[in-house]
Amino acid sequence: MNSGFRSRAASQDRWLVSYADFSTLLFAVFATMYAISSVDAQKLTKVAKGVKVAFDDSARQHSIPAAGVFTPHESRLSPPLGRFQDIQPIVSRELAAELAAHRIEMSTDRRGVILSIPEAGLFSSGGDEMSISAQALMIRVASTVAGIDNVIRVEGHTDDSPIHTDRFRSNWDLSTARATRVVALLVERGGIAPERLSAAGYAEFHPRAGNQSADERAQNRRVDLVILNDTTLLSEEPAAPGPR
Repeated sequence: MNSGFRSRAASQDRWLVSYADFSTLLFAVFATMYAISSVDAQKLTKVAKGVKVAFDDSARQHSIPAAGVFTPHESRLSPPLGRFQDIQPIVSRELAAELAAHRIEMSTDRRGVILSIPEAGLFSSGGDEMSISAQALMIRVASTVAGIDNVIRVEGHTDDSPIHTDRFRSNWDLSTARATRVVALLVERGGIAPERLSAAGYAEFHPRAGNQSADERAQNRRVDLVILNDTTLLSEEPAAPGPR
């Protein structure tokens, strides 16, 4: 008798389980609706824009060949010119006479496009003063790179012959002074924005050739204008200061 009564009571109370499940589900629905209604619309808009930009950039990067390419960069400067292969034809066309006369040499490496100018075309031996013709050459170069929005690093190089004068105690001093002199001319007379430029001196420690002959030492005495690609810019150059 008692056993039958307990079975009937248990079967009559089964509706409580369904009711509890329904109540829990209803609570979850209301909680979700409340959460949605309290979302900051402005923040949601920013997130949506960020996602869109991320997908757009990803698609653009996949569409550009990985090797030998300048990828567009959102830098502290004006909008970039674009790809690596766009820069070389401009330089070849604008500086055709200088390239043919070997007053400038153009090459490329992992850093970007390099315009190399021999010491003989810029400076007197052991000095950092530029002749009138050398200044005219640099102004010609400036007029060409002014239309290329990538950042430019000016690098001074010497051979391994020691130097010690009243002005220059070492090749470090000499190479840095030459790079700085070129930067100043590019800014003051070439119209290049100073934010686009940096100067570096490498003394004799980044040679193009050995220093076993006069010809090899002459190849090492040079100033390089390196038009940096995005990879080099992001990994080596300091970031632009943000708004305060």
